[in-house]
Amino acid sequence: MSMPLARRAADVPAVFAARFNHGDPAAVAEVYEQTAVLVGADGAPATGEGLAAVLAGHLALGEPIAVTPRKVFEAGDLALLIVDWVIGDEKVRGTATDVARRGADGNWRYVIDNPFGAA
Repeated sequence: MSMPLARRAADVPAVFAARFNHGDPAAVAEVYEQTAVLVGADGAPATGEGLAAVLAGHLALGEPIAVTPRKVFEAGDLALLIVDWVIGDEKVRGTATDVARRGADGNWRYVIDNPFGAA
């Protein structure tokens, strides 16, 4: 996939959505740091292979995701993102509370992805 990663913190959700909607799990995984945490709907944190499995479950729905960022707060190379999202025709929805970090390459990636916000 030739889609670039986010060069601004505010663009991370849109990059994630574009890659998600392309349906390529490897492309979606590139939006996360290697040691990132993804919080599942049950509130359990997933990393590594567990994170990939959670993402695969969402991709398996076969529906597109739409994202609407509410707020982006930056502090140096860290950002807090509050993002409303919906998969398909209201199949799954939530408000994410996410942390992203700018890497040495200048690209922003998720460090913590909490799609259900308060889970």
